[in-house]
Amino acid sequence: MNDTNAAAALTYASYLKLDELLSLQQPVSEGPEHDETLFIIIHQVYELWFKEVIHELDMLKQCLESNQHPLVTTTLKRILTILKTLVAQIDILETMTPVSFRTFRDRLESASGFQSAQFREFEFVCGNKNQAMVKHHQDNPQVHERLQKRFGERTVYDSFLRYLAANDYPIPGEVLDRDVTQPPQEWPKVQELLITIYRGDPATRQVCELLVDFDEGLQEWRYRHVKMVERTIGTKAGTGGSAGAAYLKTTLFRPLFPDLWAIRGSL
Repeated sequence: MNDTNAAAALTYASYLKLDELLSLQQPVSEGPEHDETLFIIIHQVYELWFKEVIHELDMLKQCLESNQHPLVTTTLKRILTILKTLVAQIDILETMTPVSFRTFRDRLESASGFQSAQFREFEFVCGNKNQAMVKHHQDNPQVHERLQKRFGERTVYDSFLRYLAANDYPIPGEVLDRDVTQPPQEWPKVQELLITIYRGDPATRQVCELLVDFDEGLQEWRYRHVKMVERTIGTKAGTGGSAGAAYLKTTLFRPLFPDLWAIRGSL
């Protein structure tokens, strides 16, 4: 092997772009403050996991709509494991005290997790759609276009309904053709079918329960996020002028798949 080929050989560092990756943690505080590095890394890792979970949700939708049951369950299980990791990262962030955060918080200026385009994309795929969240990204045409596209796409639950239809469950046309930009709602006729599934179709019931696990896992992440913010800044406004914990509380206990919760008392 000549020197040129040796220099071009793929290595662990070159494959993972480690030089670039490890140069991206750039604190803005003077010193810098010790905990700012942790704060940056945690949020960068969150963004990487958001990218991966969106990737997996796209796969899930594809598998649901093509009725690939084994891939549906394995993909859902992977997504659930990622959600557990997202929750666990809050434990690490909570090792930073309010006093530590205050040492560099003012230097964040208008930067806020509220501005995460990937989290909005994640929410849209899940079904929590809000056109106002698209408008927040008008200054970035590429991101704005991506979010607008996601806003008009079918959600995970819409793909799930097509999965049920592919398995010969008579999902009403009005449900399959619903306006996918609207928030999740309950469909009594779908609930009747789900009760039938739970009582006599174990394979499809497993998919339903994994979706409930996903819904519950996301709500757990939201709750832990709220408590972390309260623990760190109390009732203060968030960075970038957001309402902080007060806003985050409004996102709690909103099910993505209300039909799957509504049937519990009838099983």
